[in-house]
Amino acid sequence: MRLKSVLATGLLGLSTVQTTAQPADPLAALFAADTGETRAVLMVRGGKVTAKRYAAGYSDDTRFVSWSMAKTITGALIGELVADGKLSLDTGAPVAEWQGASDPRRTITLRHLLHMASGLRNIEVGDPVEASDTNQTLFVGGTQAMATRAIAAPLEVKPGTKFNYSSLTTLILSEIVTRTLTRSTDPRIRAQAYRAFVEARLFRPAGIKGAVLDFDGAGTQIGGSLIYMTLDDYGRWGQLMLRGQGVDGSQVIAPDWLAFMTTASPTNAEYGGQTWLNRPGGADGTPALFPAKAPATLFAAQGHLGQRIIVSPQQNLVLVRLGKTQDGSPQSKRLLSAMGDLVASVPFKG
Repeated sequence: MRLKSVLATGLLGLSTVQTTAQPADPLAALFAADTGETRAVLMVRGGKVTAKRYAAGYSDDTRFVSWSMAKTITGALIGELVADGKLSLDTGAPVAEWQGASDPRRTITLRHLLHMASGLRNIEVGDPVEASDTNQTLFVGGTQAMATRAIAAPLEVKPGTKFNYSSLTTLILSEIVTRTLTRSTDPRIRAQAYRAFVEARLFRPAGIKGAVLDFDGAGTQIGGSLIYMTLDDYGRWGQLMLRGQGVDGSQVIAPDWLAFMTTASPTNAEYGGQTWLNRPGGADGTPALFPAKAPATLFAAQGHLGQRIIVSPQQNLVLVRLGKTQDGSPQSKRLLSAMGDLVASVPFKG
């Protein structure tokens, strides 16, 4: 609440001070010490920036790592190829290594992969950390051919029956995009084809200007984990996901594909097509988002250490938080609660 101006007279009647209270910072709770290290926050309502703040040392020129927020971009790219008629959701995924007559993986579909229900054996978070298949592939022994290692995983359960969150599953989707775009095995050609496609079909229409894509040694984009963008560009990605429309109002992501990405999957009500949903659930009973505070239509791109792009169509709202808060920590829970409170303070659009 803005206070009225107050005239304060000193004891000797010699000085007059006019004081006007400043409006409260709506982002203050996200930068509080008990929520970890928040580095940047952007709030956009109706296409206009309503709040924006950086921690010391960060600015409009900083490119922040996406971690798993990149998964929504990969999911949207698959949708572009489905719209082009080059891929199909419910036929066997076009992975040559799975097509042997007796290979049970030939029954894995794109839908299964997009829903994180491929049935492939994978340990996303290991205890200790080196027990993680994802960490071993991305940072230890698989860096020259990440997709090869991901594709080689054996089937653990029947496809479509078990949710298993896996960055390597999204890496397989990135490889499918690349193989659909080019038959070349030259890493440079493969990377160029992927980069040109995402720029033409998603980034330029969204107004994203400075995205940096990370590729492995074989030219496969590390689409489950490693894209770098500025705070504003993450906001532009959220704006694209809000309606599927580019900066000129044209339809970029087909409405039916956006609906697919934001509809609950059969094996996890909190997860759609490479996208987190604002629904009750969670393996330990704790929701990934905040269903008690915001519309069920809200969805998000989420990443390691508390990266989030929150998109709420009913509120015409995009909220981006970038930083470093340890997953599963008390600080992480307070951060999520603070983001929920902030979203809850925004009225529905008229």
